[in-house]
Amino acid sequence: MTWNWQKKNWPEFIYSSSALNAYEELFMFEAGKLLGAFSHVDENNQKELVVEFISEEAIKTSKIEGELLDRESLAISLRRNFGLIADGQRIPPRERGITEMMVDAYHHFDTPLTHETMFNWHSSLMQSHTHLKDIGNYRTHEDPMQVVSGRPGKWKIHYEAPPSSSVPKEMSAFVDWFNDSSPAGSNPLPALTRAGIAHLYFVSIHPFEDGNGRIGRALSEKALSQSLNQPALVALSHVIEGTKKEYYNQLEANQSGLAINPWLHYFSRTTLEAVNHSQRLTAFLIKKTKLYDRIHGQINARQAKVLDCMLKKGIEGWDGGMSAKKYMSISGAPIATTTRDLKQLVELGVFTKTGKLKTTRYWIPFQNPDYES
Repeated sequence: MTWNWQKKNWPEFIYSSSALNAYEELFMFEAGKLLGAFSHVDENNQKELVVEFISEEAIKTSKIEGELLDRESLAISLRRNFGLIADGQRIPPRERGITEMMVDAYHHFDTPLTHETMFNWHSSLMQSHTHLKDIGNYRTHEDPMQVVSGRPGKWKIHYEAPPSSSVPKEMSAFVDWFNDSSPAGSNPLPALTRAGIAHLYFVSIHPFEDGNGRIGRALSEKALSQSLNQPALVALSHVIEGTKKEYYNQLEANQSGLAINPWLHYFSRTTLEAVNHSQRLTAFLIKKTKLYDRIHGQINARQAKVLDCMLKKGIEGWDGGMSAKKYMSISGAPIATTTRDLKQLVELGVFTKTGKLKTTRYWIPFQNPDYES
């Protein structure tokens, strides 16, 4: 098996630009709608929305690589970085590290890419990975860098990256290409084309001992943001994590040669789906913010606790709705208090009520599958 980087014309990828035009136009249109909706939120609530969005993406991009983050610690770390809280609570290194990388990518999306940027991202991500030889710089080990599955003695090699000795030269070429292909560069490329190539090109070099997938997705987000001239807030990792098997299959299928039409079509479809999810997530977060603003000071601690639990379920909502039994379990309230609390939440318009007797369920209107905005 020979790999893409072993081909004579590497890294001159082959693809049809005209076949991607419809994707490119649709992306700019839909991303414009997304950013337009976001712009109608006041500055403080914009920060809250950005925190929730980045938190979800951080959890998903880590989960793709098998790392599970603590949502609460992550939220605190993000809110601290955006100046929404000032506390001294200790944040675990994984949550602190992904926060540092994603906040930096958000704030500095428009700066040219440098080796130092990626070194800093890697140092942040690998804070708890003390077993690695190279943290904050490209890999130097002599062993082949392989992507494998299976078990000892029966490994299946899905991909083998260039040797470590070639990485500095390969990455210098990658950084030059990334900056030259930006909207301000000498050879600008359309948004999806550039972001898709950036991801495949980077993970094909696989320059770090670990963290290549997360950094590769961050680079795609940077490319998309530069094309939009503002942070993209595209839920790329959310969609990829939901179809992880296809993601890895597409990478493997497009790393054996330089013809990458299938990869770019897959990446374009995935990104458009991510924009659609971001639109729905933004609408949900705006409704959530407005709900909290409207009922401020009108509900008790028990009601607030249950409401928080339900809203943390996100767009999908609480499976099966909220029952009196679930309310009692979460709040610790007795049946009579539960009945009064739920009645008040319905009267305030926080919940809608469906069913009767034992089938009675309570829903937050914009989480109800039958809700129409």
